[in-house]
Formats: sequence, C-alpha cells, structure tokens
Amino acid sequence: MTNAASIAPRASERSVIIAAWHNPARQILAVDVLAVLTAASLPWSTSAVAVFIVLWFLALVPTLNARAYLRSLNRPACLLPLLFFALAVVGTLWAEVPWPARLHGINPVAKLLVIPALLYHFERSERGVWVFVSFLVSCALLMVLSWIVLLAPALKLTATGTDGVPVKNYIDQSQEFALCMVALAPFVMSLYRHRRFALSAACALLMLGFFANLAFVVSARSALAYIPVMLFLFALVHLSHRASALLFVGTVIAATIVWSSSAYLRGRVTNIATEYQRYEQNIPSSTGLRLEYLQKSLKFFAAAPVLGNGTGSTKQLFGPDATGQVIGNPHNQTLNVAVQWGLAGVAVLYAMWLAHLFLFRGYGLANWIGLLVVVQNLVSSLLNSHLFDFHEGWMYVLGVGIAGGMSLRERKLAASQGPNSQEIS
Repeated sequence: MTNAASIAPRASERSVIIAAWHNPARQILAVDVLAVLTAASLPWSTSAVAVFIVLWFLALVPTLNARAYLRSLNRPACLLPLLFFALAVVGTLWAEVPWPARLHGINPVAKLLVIPALLYHFERSERGVWVFVSFLVSCALLMVLSWIVLLAPALKLTATGTDGVPVKNYIDQSQEFALCMVALAPFVMSLYRHRRFALSAACALLMLGFFANLAFVVSARSALAYIPVMLFLFALVHLSHRASALLFVGTVIAATIVWSSSAYLRGRVTNIATEYQRYEQNIPSSTGLRLEYLQKSLKFFAAAPVLGNGTGSTKQLFGPDATGQVIGNPHNQTLNVAVQWGLAGVAVLYAMWLAHLFLFRGYGLANWIGLLVVVQNLVSSLLNSHLFDFHEGWMYVLGVGIAGGMSLRERKLAASQGPNSQEIS
C-alpha cells in the first residue's frame, strides 16, 4: 500500500517543475539556448537547423505577448519579409506548373517568416551575443577541421566534392569564413586599444586562419566579389582616412602575395576565361552555364514582366541544362525573383534589403554584424540565389533577425538612459 507521506514529496516536486517551466525568465532562457544551438549547428547540418528552428518556435510561442508582437510587425523590417512571403503564396495562382511545384516554390521564401519573430524576441533578450559567439566558435572548429581533412581526406565527416571541405560545400564554407573574418576586424582594434593584448592577438590569429583557408584551401569565386566590398565597409565604418589608406595598401600587398603563392586561387580566377572559351565551343562549364541562365532568365522575364511566371515556375521554364540537370536556380537572386514574380517581386526584394540596411544604421556590435550580413548577401546574390539557398538564406535570416533585435533593444536603452558610447568592445 502506497504511503501517503511519500506521495506528498512527489507532488511537491512536480509543482516545482511546473512552476519552473512557467517561470518567464526560464522560458526566455530556453528560447535563447535553442537559438544558440541553431546557430552552432548551421555550419555543420541542415537537418539539425530545421529541428532546432521548429523547437525554437515552439518554445517562443508561450512567451509571446500577442498585442506587442502584432505591433512590431508594422516595422518595414518585419512587414516586407511577410509581404514577400504573401507574394510567393499568391503567385501560385498564375503559375502554369503542377501544384506540387508551386507549393515547393514557396519553401525558399518561407524562412523569411522567422525574421519578425527573431526581431521581436531579441529586442527583449540580453543574450543575442551568445548566438553570434556560438556561430563563430562553430566556424572556427570547422576551419580547423578543414585544414585537417585537406591533409587527411579520410577524416571527412561526409562525402564532399572538394578537398578541404569537411561538410556541405565550398560555397557555404566560404560564406561563413569570410563573414567571420571581416566581422572580427573591429574587435581586434578595440581589444588592442583597451590593452587586452592576448585576446586581441587571439582574434587576429583567428582572422588569419580564415583568410589563409580562403586563400590556400578552398573558396567560392563569389567571395572575390563580396570580400572587397565587406573590407570597404569595414574601412568606411571603423577607420579614419589614413587607416583606410593603410588597409588598402595592406590588402593590395596581401593579394599580391597570395596571387604569387597560391596556385589554387590563381587557377580559380584564370579558369573563368577558359570556361568562357568552352562555352563558345558548346562545351559545358560553370561560367558558360551561368551565361546561359542569364540569357534565358531575361527572356522569361520579358514574357511576363509585371507579375512574372508564377511561384515554382523556374524548373519547368529552364528545363535541363547542357549537362542534363534540371535547373530551378538561375544563379542570380534578382533574376530568380523576376522570373517568378516580375517587377512586383523585384520591388519587394530590394525594398526588404533596403529596410534591413537602414535597420543597422549606427555603431555597435549588433549594427556591425547585421550590416555585414545584409551586404554580403546582397553582393553574393549577384552570382547566386543566396537568399533562397538553405545555408546562406538562414545566415541572412538569423543574422538580420538577431542583430536587428539587439539593435532595436540598444536604441530603446539609449533613449531611456541618454547617449552612451557605441564602440565595439
């Protein structure tokens, strides 16, 4: 027979657990931890990111203040991603493709729905930095493993098509490493000014590791477009005219050294001309196929310039390429949008990018990271559809949503406490 005295402690334990679960501070902490796990898993796994994002939403719902959340949606930074998604949904009505293809065409845009939720949550949370640190540490570990598998390919975690790429592909890896490398630059300066020499040297060493990996192990050719723009942005935001001139000279010297010492990087650049010659000879090549996608995209856009050909129409329109693969991605974000939703879609896309750029005006950690994320995505999307790609798209969503929420929080605090120093430290 069960002792009544033993039941009482169990009931008390259950009430403590229930009370802890309903504690608002603990609920917010759970949402933050899941965001940290999402960012940490992004360089390694697509399925883990999907699982953690679903769990993040489930944890977020009990913490929402419905009225405050709905008010937050009035901001352009929130409203335009929602409008983009709505256009993708409505665009299924005039697409002349089977319904499964139309619904599948919504998927790449659906991730933008997470941006308003992230902005709302990290405007009230104090742990946004945790997320960025977890991403940096995860990328640093991936960088170390990249050097290891370059020397010992058998240690790769998955089968990849490129030496020095432990997981996923070289385009994703380059996007991560370039972002981390440039994002660290102002911290090196700030830590040095505050005489925290060991930490400054550690950050500088990490930057050098990312740079060397991009130069000598593997890099996407699109990195040659967005890294100079990101460095220019660093000079514009954080350096004086004299320091900017020194950065330019240093960049030229570094580029000269890398060009003369890295056969890999020279080959990546010089192959562009070779691939174009193959294209003229009707031999499939990366550069040639991109030119083919460009020509076809302009033709499809001209056929339906206002509202486009509808959501999910790209695969049927492009058909198989010269290698026999079915193409649903014209490798240019603007053209990808223009083909499906015409000028209406392009207007929403650029309005969203612009709204997110304005979100990160000013100084400070959040504004610096958010600005870098938007600019990198915008420039890399000239050569890819990175907003719609899984990895780069989630880098954009997490970067804009978390950094944007942090920026909004800092502005509220500054308004209530008066002007404060915004230096990154």
